[in-house]
This record gives sequence, C-alpha cells and structure tokens, in this order.
Amino acid sequence: MTVLRETWIVFHRAMRMSLRNPMWSILMLSQPLMYLFLFGPLLKPITAQISQGHTTNAYQVFIPGLIVQLGMFGAMFVGFGLIAEYRAGVIEADRVTPASRIALMAGRVLRDVVVLVVQSVLLLLAALPLGLRAPWGGVLLSLVIVALLGATFASLSYSVALITKSEDALAPLLNGIAMPLLLLSGILLPMQIGPKWLQRLSDISPLKHVVNGVRALFRGDITSSASLWGLFWVVLLTIIGLAVGARTFRKESA
Repeated sequence: MTVLRETWIVFHRAMRMSLRNPMWSILMLSQPLMYLFLFGPLLKPITAQISQGHTTNAYQVFIPGLIVQLGMFGAMFVGFGLIAEYRAGVIEADRVTPASRIALMAGRVLRDVVVLVVQSVLLLLAALPLGLRAPWGGVLLSLVIVALLGATFASLSYSVALITKSEDALAPLLNGIAMPLLLLSGILLPMQIGPKWLQRLSDISPLKHVVNGVRALFRGDITSSASLWGLFWVVLLTIIGLAVGARTFRKESA
C-alpha cells in the first residue's frame, strides 16, 4: 500500500505539471491528426489492395496503425522531460526521500499512459466523421494495447535518459531507433503489400505483430491468431520495459 500511495503522489505531481503545460501533449497529437487528414484520404482509392480482403474500410487499416504510432512515439520521447528534471535537481531531491524507486518511475509512467489513452480517444473521435467503423470491444482492447505500449516505451525512455543524462546523446539515439520501427512495423501501410524481402525483414519486429493484432481487433476478430499474437508481444514488451526501467531507477537513484 505504501508503494501505491507513493506512486499516486508522483503521478499526481507529474499530471499537474502536464496540465499546467499541455503544449507537449498537443504537439504529440498533432502529428497523427495530420496523417489522418492529409494521408488517410489517399488510401481510399487503394482500399481493396491494403485491406487484403478483410474489410472495405481503409480507415480500419489506417487508424489502428496511427494509435499504435501514438503509443510508441508519444512515450518514446518522455525521457527529455526527465533530463530537464535531473538538471533542475528534482531527481537529486528524490534520491534523499524514503520513497520507493519503483514508485518514482511508476508514477511518471502512469501519467504518460493516461495522456496517451486520452490522445488515442481524441484521435478515434476525429476519425469517426471520416468513416471509421469498428466494434467497441475491439476498440477498447486496442486502447489497452496502446496503454501497455505507452508504459513500455516510457519506461525505456526514462531508463535511457537516466543513463545518458544529456539531450545531445538521447536525441540521435531515439531518432535512430524510431525510423526503423516506423518503417518495419507497417504502421502507415500493411507490410503484406510490400515485396517479399521487406516482409521477411519486418517479421523480426514485434511491433509489426502488435499492429496486425490491433487491426484484427478493429475488424472484430478478437480471438484470431493475429490479435492473440499482438496481445502476447505487447505484454512481453511491457514486462521487459518495466523491468529495465525499474532496474535503472534503482541503480541510478540509489
């Protein structure tokens, strides 16, 4: 109970900071919205090709990729905020408190998850007038996956930020990782429509299976192999991400 209380205290402080300065959250949502309004209409003429016979609605293919992208990149760069806190002496002050090191991380990650889920809901609402149709059960499970992805990438981002302690080192590292993940996960377009060599290369990315799983959920195929594999990979990634983040917070805040 003590850890939960300390997590809530850290979460409450982090959430108040986000509400006082919501510009970062707005900027992170603006990119998926631009993809939605400027790139989405281009998919309608090739709906039959990208749907692979599953659906006639291009947005059932495109929107799942966008919310996964939001879960990934919305949390991948939160480490910059932690570096700013480190430079301001906040992390040093945390070290002298008896608070659990797990709570110091979990409270921040929980804030990031809440922000990402709210952003995902807003993105889904914006897509409804454009023609998005999906079963509610699949959409809710997809939001759970986004929350788990957010927890994974936020934990890893905080971990790398604590190790590097420099924006100059963190920025090129994250940008170098982000581009291959974006291109090989099939977020913008399904990898099935690409050449065989690119499909084989993308198979090594767990995020491709997560994206395919969310697309299956949006079709209503909750018990399909694609959705189950997506859930498996996102749970595994979450366990790894939280474990790495917790270990780093213990070590760096000792």
